[in-house]
Amino acid sequence: MALDGIAIAGLTAEFDECLTGGRIYKIAQPEPDELLLTIRASAGQYKLLISAGASLPLVYLTNEVRTSPLSAPGFCMLLRKHIQNGRIVRIFQPALERCIHFEIEHYDELGDICRKSLIVEIMGKYSNIIFCDSSNTIIDSIKRISSAVSSVREVLPGRTYFLPDTTGKSDPLAAEESSFRPALLQTGALLGKSIYSAYTGISPLIAEEVCFRSSIDSGVSPADVSDMEMTHLFHIFRNLMDEVKERNFSPAVYYRDDEPVEFSAVRLTIYSDLKAVPFQSVSEMTETYYLQKETRTRMRQKSSDLRRIVQTDLDRCRRKYDLQSKQLKDTEKRDKYRIYGELINTYGYSLPPQSSSLTADDYYSGKEITIPLDPTKNAAQNACHYFDRYNKMKRTYDALSVQLAETSDDIAYLESVSESIEIASSEADLSEIRSELHKTGFIRSGSSSRHRDEKSRPLHYCSRDGYDIFVGKNNIQNEELTFKTADGNDWWFHAKKMPGSHVIVKSRGEELPDSTFEEAARLAAHYSAARNTDKAEIDYIERKHIHKVNGGRPGFVIYHTNYSMTVPTDINNIKRVE
Repeated sequence: MALDGIAIAGLTAEFDECLTGGRIYKIAQPEPDELLLTIRASAGQYKLLISAGASLPLVYLTNEVRTSPLSAPGFCMLLRKHIQNGRIVRIFQPALERCIHFEIEHYDELGDICRKSLIVEIMGKYSNIIFCDSSNTIIDSIKRISSAVSSVREVLPGRTYFLPDTTGKSDPLAAEESSFRPALLQTGALLGKSIYSAYTGISPLIAEEVCFRSSIDSGVSPADVSDMEMTHLFHIFRNLMDEVKERNFSPAVYYRDDEPVEFSAVRLTIYSDLKAVPFQSVSEMTETYYLQKETRTRMRQKSSDLRRIVQTDLDRCRRKYDLQSKQLKDTEKRDKYRIYGELINTYGYSLPPQSSSLTADDYYSGKEITIPLDPTKNAAQNACHYFDRYNKMKRTYDALSVQLAETSDDIAYLESVSESIEIASSEADLSEIRSELHKTGFIRSGSSSRHRDEKSRPLHYCSRDGYDIFVGKNNIQNEELTFKTADGNDWWFHAKKMPGSHVIVKSRGEELPDSTFEEAARLAAHYSAARNTDKAEIDYIERKHIHKVNGGRPGFVIYHTNYSMTVPTDINNIKRVE
């Protein structure tokens, strides 16, 4: 989710604690819509990153180093002139709006103390960083907005700064019980939407959380909520706002498996089924969430060409398989023609000339059948015709049986590669997959990889009983894990009859406890095509009983005796070793 008013409140509280009284030591503008302020305070030196980017507006404390342009932009030079070495005297957020005001004292050219404001608005595509004087007149902004762009408010030097009220929302920190129901009814929306439509700074997620804590369906109309339920709902809402006013924040990122789903500055009971990772500060939470999201987005972009290659080949192979299957089905009648030929040879001596059919007893089935004949041919020629058709179909059947098996292997292999792309977490992972596709002929031109020297490592987990569990992320790693890393008495796990990772448990020559078997099976279920289902069936066997397919592609194995278990695909409580 985007930064809402409550997350901004958490950041404001953190900035107030760390930065108030500090002096602005450096001002940089790494990007056209981004500032990086270095602030020296009593507790140490801090870096404040402020981004007004339309796609991802952010503000948080960071340790990240950003490269600045050789020539500072005009807005950066303006700030250096006025507030470099200035002291931050006040940091506040008006009415839970997505806006933070930094009031700064500095000396002017005559040595007199002046006060300026740096206002950060985190409002999606309307985000901005605005610099004002003590009379609230705009000196400049990182993005100038004229009347041609906005009819609501101009953001230009010389204009008076104000925060436009275009929604008619109320301050949730000042909400009263008497006005709560009317405020919700006035929106004309369902309960969940009415909460975030009536009050500033409330996101849809927080509105759902309030309803969830109240045990009231967010999809009902506020008019259908009883007085007792509405009173309960208001008290839950007010308790949450009291947490914000008292700065009682619980920053956490919520993960489904290893993927960040949401973050919040307050506790989210609605996500009790997800893994919550707490953070010491709202800044750390915000930076971690967006960095991980950005990494995953970038990985999906970088893997798009591989996805396209694999999906194109998969579609081609599936069409080919359907066509070959249909052709193979057409050869099922071949034995009928062989029998026709044999029966004509057996009974054809009694046929009169120019006969168009032969009725005879089929000594295979014991039934009487009628065989069509070509009246222009004699019995021997008709028998030869049917034997020719039989032999042609038999050759077609033999060839198609081989081709169908090859196409089926191609489909299974490409599905396994597609699964590898899904769990790839680094450019090195993608590099290995690209190299593998090049070696197997599915990428037929160009370099196998621009990062040939990069080598990714299998995923490493540790069971609650202390046993190491390794998960291959692609077919190359699967093969190395199974045939090089694993010893004969180690245990091997894989999703049954579907693409997925090889999972190896290092047994250390000991008998594994049941909990380790269950955790390894859950990892095999999660890192397979079954990850989006509730449960999956897993095969497991000692490594010494696994054999490589002769001439088979990387990662393809055979085994004949194995155990099986059905396990959940959830891996939230399994310890990952970095």
